[in-house]
Amino acid sequence: MKMIVTEDYEEMSLVASHHVLGYITAPRRVNLAVTAGSTPKRMYEHLTAAVKGKAFYDRVHYYNFDEIPFRGQSREGVTISNLRQLFFTPAQIKEENIHKLTLDNAAQHDRQLEEAGGLDLMVLGLGADGHFCGNLPNTTRFHDQTVEVPIHGEMIALIANSEMGGDISAVPNSYVTMGPRSVMAAKNLLLIVSGAAKAHALKQVVEGPVSVQVPASVLKLHPSLVIIADKAAAAELQQ
Repeated sequence: MKMIVTEDYEEMSLVASHHVLGYITAPRRVNLAVTAGSTPKRMYEHLTAAVKGKAFYDRVHYYNFDEIPFRGQSREGVTISNLRQLFFTPAQIKEENIHKLTLDNAAQHDRQLEEAGGLDLMVLGLGADGHFCGNLPNTTRFHDQTVEVPIHGEMIALIANSEMGGDISAVPNSYVTMGPRSVMAAKNLLLIVSGAAKAHALKQVVEGPVSVQVPASVLKLHPSLVIIADKAAAAELQQ
C-alpha cells in the first residue's frame, strides 16, 4: 500500500489524474473501472482536458463497477448516468469503449472482464461508513464476485435521498456491484479520499483490522493499492 497525502482537494484531483494517465497511455488496450460521485469530479475535469479528441486514447475501455437501476423506467441507471455527465460525454468517449454493468449482464460480468484481459486499474471512492463500490457495512461478503444486492429497510430511503431526488417509488428491489473478490482481481487499485467527513473511515481502512464492518479495509490486502488523500481526509492517521 502506498499513501500519498496532498495539501487539498485540488491537488488530490490533479495527482489522481496524473496517476490514471500513467496507466491509460500504455500502447495497448487498457481496461479502466471508474467511480462516480462528487470526489472524482475535478479529477475527471483534468482527464477530460488530457484525453478529449485524442485518438491515442481510443485504446482505453471504461467500466462502471456498480449500478442502481430506476424502478419501472427504461433509462440508464444512476451510476452510468453520473459517469456520462462527469466524464464520458465531456471527454467524448466513444460508446463502444463504454462497458455498462447492469443487473441484466451481472452474471457474465466477471467472465467477460477476464476475457478482455482483466482490469488494469480501478479508481475507487470511499464512503464515510467505510463502503466501497456497492459493498456496504455488515452486508458485504468478502468472497463475492459481481453480485446482486437486495434493497430493503433503511437502504430504501437512503438510496432514494442520495441517488433519486427523494423519489422512493423509483428505488428498485436490488442493485448490482462488483464484490470484493472481483475488485481484488484488478491489477491495480487507486483509492481517492477527500474531506474531513472521510477521515475516520480512512483511519479504519489504513490502521484498523480487516472487517465487514468496514468493507474497504480489505483493500489494504491488495498487492498494488495507492491511496491519494487530502490533508483533511488524512487528519486522523498516525503517520
